[in-house]
Amino acid sequence: MTITKQDITKYLHEVIGFSKSECNSLVEAFFDTIRETLAGGEEVKLSGFGKFTLREKRERPGLNPKTRERTLVHARRVVVFRAGPLLRSRCTPTDGT
Repeated sequence: MTITKQDITKYLHEVIGFSKSECNSLVEAFFDTIRETLAGGEEVKLSGFGKFTLREKRERPGLNPKTRERTLVHARRVVVFRAGPLLRSRCTPTDGT
């Protein structure tokens, strides 16, 4: 199952009781803040969840898998997420014994 921003909005509406439009504004503001912070070159740490950072990838040779044509992959910045210990511990399967 995939959780969407709409699902988060609906959950907040049910739990907190704000209107759906208020909850939607809250969710959008949350993600806008994350986007703006990363765009500004800063990292985002969410306690108990994880950390979003930017990584610079340098230019490198590449290969088009369909045509087998050699090409150049341009330098770019990518967002990297590292799960925090609490999230990792909750996502690690138990052995079931």
